[in-house]
Parts: sequence; C-alpha cells; structure tokens
Amino acid sequence: MQTDQLKQTFASVLNFFKPGKGNKPTTFGTFGGVFTPNVLTILGVIMYLRLGWVVGQVGFVGAAVIILLAKIVTICTGLSMSSITTNIRIGAGGAYSIISKSLGLEAGGSIGIPLYIAQTLSAALYIIGFTEGWLRVFPDHPKLVVSLAAWAVLLVISYTSAQFAIKIQYIIMTIMGLSLVSFFMSPAVPVSNIVWVKSPEGGASFWTVYAIFFPAVTGIMAGANMSGDLKDPRRSIPLGTMSAIGITMIIYLLIALMVAYVATTPELLTNQMVMVDKAWWGPIVVAGIMGATFSSALGSMLGAPRLLQALAEQKTIPVHDWLSTKTASNEPRNAIIVTGGLVALALVTGNLDALAALITMFFLITYGMLNLVVFIQQSMKIISFRPTFKVPRFVPALGAVMCVFMMFLIDPIFSVVALAIIVLIYVWLVRQELQANWGDIRGGMFLILAERATHLADKFPRHQITWKPDLLVPIEDPRLWAGSLLFIRDIVSPSGSIFAFTVETNPDNKPDTENALTELLQPLREQKILTNSVVIEDKSFEHGANLVVQTLRGGSFRPNLLFLTMSHSSAGSAANGKKSTRRSRATKPTDDIINELVKLTLKHEMGAVILRQHPRMAFGMQKDVNLWLRDKTSNWHLAVLVALHLQLNWDGKINLLTADAESGSRRRLTNFLERLSDLARLPSTTELRVITASFEQALETAPRADVNIFGLSLTPSNDLPLDFIRRVSEQARSSCVFVIDSGRESALV
Repeated sequence: MQTDQLKQTFASVLNFFKPGKGNKPTTFGTFGGVFTPNVLTILGVIMYLRLGWVVGQVGFVGAAVIILLAKIVTICTGLSMSSITTNIRIGAGGAYSIISKSLGLEAGGSIGIPLYIAQTLSAALYIIGFTEGWLRVFPDHPKLVVSLAAWAVLLVISYTSAQFAIKIQYIIMTIMGLSLVSFFMSPAVPVSNIVWVKSPEGGASFWTVYAIFFPAVTGIMAGANMSGDLKDPRRSIPLGTMSAIGITMIIYLLIALMVAYVATTPELLTNQMVMVDKAWWGPIVVAGIMGATFSSALGSMLGAPRLLQALAEQKTIPVHDWLSTKTASNEPRNAIIVTGGLVALALVTGNLDALAALITMFFLITYGMLNLVVFIQQSMKIISFRPTFKVPRFVPALGAVMCVFMMFLIDPIFSVVALAIIVLIYVWLVRQELQANWGDIRGGMFLILAERATHLADKFPRHQITWKPDLLVPIEDPRLWAGSLLFIRDIVSPSGSIFAFTVETNPDNKPDTENALTELLQPLREQKILTNSVVIEDKSFEHGANLVVQTLRGGSFRPNLLFLTMSHSSAGSAANGKKSTRRSRATKPTDDIINELVKLTLKHEMGAVILRQHPRMAFGMQKDVNLWLRDKTSNWHLAVLVALHLQLNWDGKINLLTADAESGSRRRLTNFLERLSDLARLPSTTELRVITASFEQALETAPRADVNIFGLSLTPSNDLPLDFIRRVSEQARSSCVFVIDSGRESALV
C-alpha cells in the first residue's frame, strides 16, 4: 500500500515537471505567465542584501519614502502598459510590440535591441549574484565553475520549455516565501530605539541611497516579455503586472519596518546578511537569496530570447530568418541558443558591474517610452484609442518625466550614452526601410501636430518675412507635359512646396491620368520636395482650374505662386507646353487660357511665374542668371526672390541689369542698382550693369546667361502682353521667366 502511494507521489512529481507535448503550443495564464515572473524579478537580491543598508542610512521613514517614490515610476508604467494592452492586440516581445505598433518598427527596434542586450546582460549579472550567494555557503568552490554550472542549468531549463521553467519558478517562489516567513518570525530582541529618520552614522545622501535602491523595483516587464505565450495578454498583463507591483510594494515596506525593529543602525550599515542573522531559521533565507538571483536570471533567460525572436520576426535584426524560427510548441529555440551563448560570453569575459548602470538606463528608457506612447495617444484623442482599462492622462505623463529624472539621477553619463545608442540604432533602422504588416500612429501624430500648429499660425498675420515659394502647377495632360521638373525644383528648394493638378473630363480615364501624374512628379518626391497632386473631374480644364484655385485659397497651406509653361506657338497648351492631343479639354484658344488663369490668381492675391523654355539651349550650364529691372516700377520683388532661389541652387551668379536709351540716366540707374543690391542683400558676386540702349537692343548686348528673368506689371483687369513675351524670348536666345508680383512678396525683409 505504501509502495503504491510512493509510486503515485513520484509519478505526480514527474508529471509536474513534464514539459508538455511538443506538437501543441503551450500558453500561460495570469499567475504563471505574468504574476510569478514579475514577482520573482522584483523581489531580488537587493531586497535581501541592501534594503537593511537603506534603512540604516535614512531610517524607516526615509526608506518608506524611497520605496514609494521608486514604486511611483513602476505604478505609472504598469498602469500605462495595462491601458494600452487593452487597446491593441499585443504580440510577442512585450514592450517592443507595444512601441512598434504605436510608433513604428524603427522606434520599437531602437528600444527593443538595447532592451534585449540589457536583459541578456542582466541574466549574467543575476548569475554572478547567485554565485556570490553560493560561495557564502561553499567558499571553496571555484567562482567561474559555479557561474557556468548555474548558467548550464538555466539554459537547460529555458531550452526545455517555458512551461517547465514556470514550474521551476513556482518552487523558487515557495522557497522565497518561506524565507520571508522565517524572517518575519524573527526571535531577535527588538531594538530600544528604532531608526525612524536619517541616522547620523549614515554617510550617504538621500538621492544616493535612492539611486542604489531603485533597480530593486524594476522587472515589471518580465511578464510582458512572455506576451506571445499568454492565453489572454489583454487580461493577464494588466492584472498580473499591477498585482505584482502592489504586493511587492507591501513586502518591501514590511521588510523595511521589520529590519528597523530587530536590528541596530551599526548592524544595518555593516552587515549585508542581517536578514539571515535575524531570521528564525537562517539557512532558508540563504536559500531565498540564491533563489531570488536564480529566478531573476531565469526570468531574463525566458524573456530575452522571446524578445530576440520578436525582433527577428519583423526583420529588424540580421539573420532574422533563422532567429525567428519557433518550434511546434512555440519555443524560440534558436534565439535561446544565441542568448545562452551571449550570457556565457559575458560570464567568461569578466566583471559586469560597470555595465549595471547602463542596463538600468535601457530599462528606464523602455518604461519612459511606454508612458510616452500612452500619453501621445491620449492627447491625440483619436477614436481608435479606446482601451477598456482607462487611466488619467497625468499618469503616463508623470511616469515619462520620472523615468527621465531617474536616469539622470542614477548616472548622467550612462544616461547620455544610452540615449545616443538608441538614436544611432534608430537611424540605422530607418535606412533599412522596414515594412510592418500593421499601421501606427506616426502619420496621425504629425498631422495633429500640424493642425495644432496651423491653429496657432492662424492667430498671427502672414508676413513677408516668412514668404517661401509654394507653387500651384496646372498640368493639362501629364502624359505630354513639357515643363522642366528640375527648374521647378530649383525655384522651390529648399523650403517651398508644389501642388500640381490636372482636370479629367472623362471619368473612365481618371485612373490612368492619376498614374501618369504620380509618375511625372515622382522625381520631385525623390528629391524630398513637398509635392501634392490631384486629378479633378470636370467638364473643362478652365472650369476645373478655376475651382482648384478658389478652393485652395481657403486652406491654411495655400499656394502663393502660379507656375505656367508657355509654348512657342499660340496654339500650344498653356499648362502643357506642347500642342494637346486631347482637344476636348480646351474649348478656348491657349492665349485665353493663360490670361484667365493669371487673372484668377492675381485676383486671389497669388503671384505668377511663366516659363518659356528655349527649345535648344534649355537652361544651359545652370549657372548665370540675368535679372532685368526697371527703376520706375516696384514690380521686381518676386523677380529678385526667384533669382535668389536659382542662384542658391545653381551655385551661380546673378547679373543685375537695366536698360535706358538716354545716356543721361546712367548715373541714376547705377545708383538704383547699387541701392537695390544693398537693400536686397544680393550675393557679393552679383554684377551690376546699366546698358545705354533700347530694351530690344540691350537684349542683344547683354551678357549670355542660362536664364533671363523679367518682371511684368499686371492687374487682374489687364491681359498678358503675350506678343511681347514671345518676342523677348526669341531675342534673349535663352530660356526666359516672366514673373508677376502679387504684392505680398518683399525682397527687402
């Protein structure tokens, strides 16, 4: 009978540790998948070996304040994480998945890669802590052998299965629970004077003690890192995380009160094993110390490979195909092997104490980013953010601010180093052009920022000092358009924009027209020029263009210049430059179309730029610009601004020219050009030239240039001098640009 009972008991124990079937993925609930890993990671070696020292330095009241301040960071982060996990389907990788799905793979990877390294190095640090505890019991054992033996056991457990590892953690948590019971049952005689406030024997400042204690409350990501192995992450992560934070906070406060009750100040300051010495049974507390470090290491060796596998799954890291592989039972075995190898390398290479602060920085940056993500989504007030677990907006804001504060409080140098590493990784990931299979909030975030900036900008009147070229470019047929994209780029760059449109009279042709327009403008977009385009359905090009101009004038980001190309024949297309093959679009002669478009834009206080490109010379070497001015008109501001943009982008020279047939006016015109050049702050290379001849003769004797720019005086009621434009273009023997001021430009501001 007894033999049968022993067999059943032994079989039950074996079944408890059995990893589970290899062909079926194992998932975990709240207690095993989140609560247990979090508790075992938070209740670490600092609780056993350093909490007494904290009380000795600042007294129980000071220690309680430190514990509560440190817990505020994790409480805010836990609440933020709980909120966002009830809003999105969190995938593998925990914090990495949350940040990636909110701010994109680049932001998620820039946080996830350092976080993986931090978790891997943390495992090595915990193993070293376990080794130190072991050597207190067995001081003759070789340190490296003990460390590698512990590493081997941890690797076998994590490689076997997460289910097996969780069951091991249950045993460790039981041992730690018994160690705490043993300490709270301390038979020690209470001290006569409890250290309530800072002791005069303590030499460390409050914030120094805080910085030393703070890493004790980190570890709330241990459960979130198992997100890919949870049955219900939306429920388990909030419940398990907040329960672990709350219970461990109570345990820390009770231990702080107990050590103040049973130990004197000298004992607290000098004896790291005060909990062992004061316990009812010391050996179980020693076992708890080793169990704490062992469980923390196990939690890191469970979480880090899953984070690595999640990074590889999104092709964020090299060798992603191999590292992203999982077994049928959902185990990232390849990632476990790599992580185990890195931990072993860290153990063999030497002391990791110097990296401990950097590891803490990466954890704090992760916490801060989680809080920031929730704060941004709350501030955006988008309907897609409707978590079932809601938190006030001050919670993530406070969490993010405190994370930054804690970083620089603990170690300013490592804070800067950690931030620099993350920025470099982000830049590298941006260049990888990663593609996610989900959307994120980045586009909406910047759009909302732009909208709010627009509201602010509308409160201030637009001034000439902020003028930049924002071109409206009508294109009659994008398949035949003969304008110069490079010239448009050189007028707009570096800060202007382009809005191009065309009108389609046949709805069936609209998809083809849209593709042609997109293909036409693609070179500008590749040059990082802000370019928008649209195809309008309307009965005629003229009517559609009229509607576009009027509609855009009502927007905050409205064009201020109309750009037209002009053919060498009055039968050509004004917005095309070639004779159109789609006759249904133009119902009036081209000259009428040009006049109507220019009059419309002047009526709506827009300037106009008309390009007549030389059929053979084009824009030559793109160097010299002839800018023609007259002293009896002020219609030259836009001409000067266009010339300056061309000179800047061509790295060329401006020739400032004027002509008069009367020789007596030479001095007056010279003074005019010199004064204008000075007021407009033209480049020092600008050459001034007064030509004593008629305008037509001056065109023949003027310096050769790659483009000639002329200002035109025109009101909305006047027609364009089209014959003059064509005649001048032929005489100048170069491409010519004719500009008409709107009155809102100034070259003198």
